[in-house]
Amino acid sequence: MPINIPKQMPAREVLDKEKIFVMDEERASTQDIRPLNILILNLMPEKEKTEVQLLRLLGNTPLQVNITFLRMETHESKNVSKSHLEQFYKTFSTVKNYYFDGMIITGAPIEHLPFEKVNYWEELKDIMNWSKDHVTSALHICWGAQAALYHHYGIGKFELPSKCSGIYKHTIADQTIKLVRGFDEVYFAPHSRYTSVSQEKITNHPDLKLLSKGEAGPFMIISEDEKHIMVTGHLEYDTDTLAIEYERDLKKGLDIEIPENYFPNNDVNEQPLNTWRSHSHLLFSNWLNYYVYQETPYEQDRKVKVNIPVQNEH
Repeated sequence: MPINIPKQMPAREVLDKEKIFVMDEERASTQDIRPLNILILNLMPEKEKTEVQLLRLLGNTPLQVNITFLRMETHESKNVSKSHLEQFYKTFSTVKNYYFDGMIITGAPIEHLPFEKVNYWEELKDIMNWSKDHVTSALHICWGAQAALYHHYGIGKFELPSKCSGIYKHTIADQTIKLVRGFDEVYFAPHSRYTSVSQEKITNHPDLKLLSKGEAGPFMIISEDEKHIMVTGHLEYDTDTLAIEYERDLKKGLDIEIPENYFPNNDVNEQPLNTWRSHSHLLFSNWLNYYVYQETPYEQDRKVKVNIPVQNEH
């Protein structure tokens, strides 16, 4: 699926080198198809890395995707330039009158805080409430998944004895569910978090279905109406992301363990192997196909789902 992003966006150069099909607005306008409009609320601190990770996966299916990046108005990011945010990101006040086929809410390294103590929690609640009527399907990742479980379904998070960091084995509860079509019975995925959610509360909740679980606890959860998908790990991570996070934590002086099942022979000098790439592509392609594209009628969405040009708001 060619992705439509601004020519000047730094992620474009990386994706071009990887032969990911990136389309500019001029070419996109000549195609007689209705593109999917995807909104990405990027809460990760190193936003440019997350942009590449997500765009790489969204660009691996057959249709055209228009991407709109969203930032918080009530929080000032410290790890990305203000000019980058102003040029490539929109704010909620500028998108709230539009409709989107899909939305992604990323993780955020703020697990130590109660949700109500997060300085943009009220704004995030507004966005999640808005998504019920303005987004066909929402995919929530890591802390974003915990936030959705708490806000929509009243399931809170709890602190782990130590950081859950590494590559963990998972199994599928039901192979017939569309989101996991093509998944192996056993597959691997990265996790990087200090908190978790109760598997018992998820399985006992009437509006939720646990799709996948593993050594790191519940992994993929879907709502009964299929509008909300929660993934507690990071299938979008690059091969070296956990290594970079481990080095960062060491430099901070944190009491941190080596990521589990990650470095060959548990040796930090050896190059990690990516054992989750195929399932990361499967997850995103299944989500786009079955929960976004298949659920949005062409004629209806041609009228109401409008792509917002990404440009400087100032």
